[in-house]
Amino acid sequence: MSTTLIAVILAILLVVLLGSGLWVAVSLLTLGYVGLQYFAGVSSMHILGNAAWSSVSGWSLTPLPLFIWMGEILFHSRLSEDIFSGIEPWLRRIPGRLLHVNVFGSGLFAAVSGSSAATCATIGRISCPELGKRGYDEGMTIGSLTASGTLGLLIPPSITMIVYGVSAQVSIAKLFIAGILPGLVLLLIFTSFIMIWSLFNRDRMPEPEAPSDLLEKLRGSARLLSVVGLILLVIGSIYVGVATPTEASAFGVAGAILLSAFTGTMSWSVLMSSMREAVRTTCMIGFILIGASVFTDAAAYLGIPRQLVGTITALGLTPYTLLIVLMGLFVVMGCFIDGISIVVLTAAILMPMVKTAGIDPLWFGIYLVIAIEMAQITPPVGFNLFVMQSVTGRDTLYIAKSIIPFFCLLLLEAALLIIFPGLVTWLPSTMF
Repeated sequence: MSTTLIAVILAILLVVLLGSGLWVAVSLLTLGYVGLQYFAGVSSMHILGNAAWSSVSGWSLTPLPLFIWMGEILFHSRLSEDIFSGIEPWLRRIPGRLLHVNVFGSGLFAAVSGSSAATCATIGRISCPELGKRGYDEGMTIGSLTASGTLGLLIPPSITMIVYGVSAQVSIAKLFIAGILPGLVLLLIFTSFIMIWSLFNRDRMPEPEAPSDLLEKLRGSARLLSVVGLILLVIGSIYVGVATPTEASAFGVAGAILLSAFTGTMSWSVLMSSMREAVRTTCMIGFILIGASVFTDAAAYLGIPRQLVGTITALGLTPYTLLIVLMGLFVVMGCFIDGISIVVLTAAILMPMVKTAGIDPLWFGIYLVIAIEMAQITPPVGFNLFVMQSVTGRDTLYIAKSIIPFFCLLLLEAALLIIFPGLVTWLPSTMF
C-alpha cells in the first residue's frame, strides 16, 4: 500500500475519532498504534513505551508546570483589580477610552500568566461588568476582550511556546524573546483599531468621563508596581541571561506566592486549589504530548513526513504560498481541536517541510502561535469563546460575531510577520 493512501486512511480515521468526541490524546494514541501495528508491521508496544517516556521526560518541559502554577496562583489573586485600577485613569481621554483596558490589561496579565484562557477570564471578570455599567458597547467590549486574551499565547511566558519548543526542538528562551516584539505589535494593532472604531461609532460610546488628575493617575500606577515587578523578574531574568526559562519559572512561582500573600489573597485553600488545577492542566498537556509523540513515530516509520516534503517540493510552492496554505490548515483545524493539540499534532511532522522550504523554525514558531491565537477564537471549539460565555452569559454565536474584526487583525499580524520577519528574529539575534 502506498504511503499516500496510508496517510489518507489515517487522516480519515483521525477525523472520525475526533468527531466521535474521543479525547485528542487517546485519538492520537489509537492512530499511532494502528499505523505501527497494521501498516508499518513493527512491534508497536516497545515503540509506544519509548515514545511515551521520551516525550515527557525531558528537562525542557520543566518550566511548563511551574508557569501554569504561577498563572493559577495569580488567577485567584486581586491582580485583575490592580491592573484595571492602575490603567483606567490614563485612558479616559483617548479615543476608545476604557475599551483599551481590555487590551492593555490582557497584555500585562499575559506577561505573568502564559495562558490565554486565564488572561481572558481574569481580566473579563472585572472588565465586562465595569464597562457594561458605564455604557460601553457590549459587542466591542466582548470582542476586544476575547481577542486580547490571546495575547497570553504570544507574550512570554507562553505555555504554547514551551510545547512548540519541546515538539520542534527549538530553544524556549529564544521563543520567549522572539514573542516580545510581535506581541507589542499586536497590542498596538488592537488599540489602533479600537481608536478608529470609536471615532466612527461615537453614538455607541458613552459620554466622556471627567479626566483624572495626576495624583489619581500616580496612585493607580502604584498598584501596577507589583505586576511590573513580577514581569521583570520572570522575563527580565531570561532577557539579561541570569536565568534559564526553568529558573525563571521558579522565580515566577515564588513571586506569585509572595504577591498573593502581600495582597491578602493567599490562603491554604487557594494554594491547594491552584496546585490542583496546575497538576490537572499539566497532565492534560502531557497526555496530549505522549499521544502526539506516538503518532509522530508512527508517521516517521511509515515515511509520511518524507512523502509530504516530496509532495510539496514537487508542487514547487514558494515559501510564501506554503505559509498561506499552512495558515489555512491551522485555521480549519482550530474549528475542531484546541491550540495545544494543533501544536503537538503538526509541529514534528511539518518541521522537515518547513526546513526544506528554508523557513526559520524559530520564526515559524511565532507564526504558528498567531495561528493558534486564531484557533482560540474560532467556532465551534475556540476555547476563549467558552471562557467568555461563562463570564458574560452570552451565547457563543454572539461572541463569535463580535470577534470577526479582531480575527482579521490577527491575519494582518501574520501578514506583517511574513513581510517583516525581523519582527521575530531581530531581538533573539541580539542576545544569543
